[in-house]
Amino acid sequence: MALVGAIIGAATGGWINDVFGRKKATLSADVVFTVGSIVLAAAPDAYVLIFGRLLVGLGVGIASVTAPVYIAESSPAEIRGSLVSTNVLMITGGQFLSYLINLAFTEVPGTWRWMLGVAALPAIIQFFVMICLPESPRWLFLKNRKDEAVTVLAKIYDYERLEDEVDYLTALSEQDRQKRKNIRYADVFRSKEIRIAFFVGGGLQAFQQFTGISIAMYYSPTIIQLAGFSSNQLALLISLIVAGMNAAGTILGIYLIDHAGRRKLALTSLSGSVVALAVLSAGCYLAESDSTNSLYGWIAVIGLALYILFFAPGMGPVPWTVNSEIYPEEFRGVCGGMSATVNWICSVIMSESFLSISDAVGLGGSFVILGAIAVVAFFFVLFFVPETKGLTFEEVSLIWKRRAWGKDYDTQSLLERGNQF
Repeated sequence: MALVGAIIGAATGGWINDVFGRKKATLSADVVFTVGSIVLAAAPDAYVLIFGRLLVGLGVGIASVTAPVYIAESSPAEIRGSLVSTNVLMITGGQFLSYLINLAFTEVPGTWRWMLGVAALPAIIQFFVMICLPESPRWLFLKNRKDEAVTVLAKIYDYERLEDEVDYLTALSEQDRQKRKNIRYADVFRSKEIRIAFFVGGGLQAFQQFTGISIAMYYSPTIIQLAGFSSNQLALLISLIVAGMNAAGTILGIYLIDHAGRRKLALTSLSGSVVALAVLSAGCYLAESDSTNSLYGWIAVIGLALYILFFAPGMGPVPWTVNSEIYPEEFRGVCGGMSATVNWICSVIMSESFLSISDAVGLGGSFVILGAIAVVAFFFVLFFVPETKGLTFEEVSLIWKRRAWGKDYDTQSLLERGNQF
């Protein structure tokens, strides 16, 4: 139900962002998440518990749309990828901390109520910190609140660059206001270049889930036990290590995404993931054929660890970073919400189908399927995803115009310029 809530939150989050701004969208997500956590902690029965999970999911869905866009719009182009990737680090780092915190609460009376209720604390902290932070300067320009936008930009850029940025955004925002009118979801599919951009953005989000990261994080204790480790305590300990590796890999991704580039990082990540899934699958097949040999179980665990090490720096942050920068201003909220919705829907599909598929074809067979999907994802990135490292939002939009309408829009020089960062 949390994932269902996230789907609804992501679908509506784009509209909330466009109408009320990135700051108010974040504040609203914090309020919903806090209320949901309190409902969970106080739930008298399973039905109230399910409702609380739905509320928490709504908050997560809105935040998943808002945070990457807010960060991207407030960042200089040359470090935009690193800063958006930091958001992914906060997610993976938060997952690791949640393992530690929940482990501590196992020794406290009313364990699960504390585990679920304490989730309100970071939302409350973010709410009060967010009050002190400014609105996105690009959104302010779009709403003709130039003085406020200039004040924000002055905190980001030095004087020389500030003047150029203000002049540029002033001209650009006037064009956006004329084009914007009332952007609806159907408009995404009416515009050829936006349709192509969403195909790339939504495809990346789908492949992020279909290559198995949710399975690795949700079911790592189950995978470890199915691979031959019968101890619950050992399975949870190894899962804690897996979560830590996921966070550590994201730190590496923060550095690489603005140095190696989004496309190269994603291709390397997927290549390594294919190899890792092959090792994991082989380990599971061997463990299922001979459960008495502990070596086979360790092969599976090594495959799982390798998968996280390759996935986390690349396919972890790249889909969110690319989706925060490939859409024009007037479509950024709507398309960002739609692509995040794709991600959450695919996450539900994976989490609901994995155990059934593993029952049907075996755990090893399940990872063979994920490996095959990762191969398809590799070719998707190779043929469809452009490099956006170091490019401004407007330079990225020219890529889609050229793809949609031919060589009238020459982006080669822009790509070469982006590679210099």
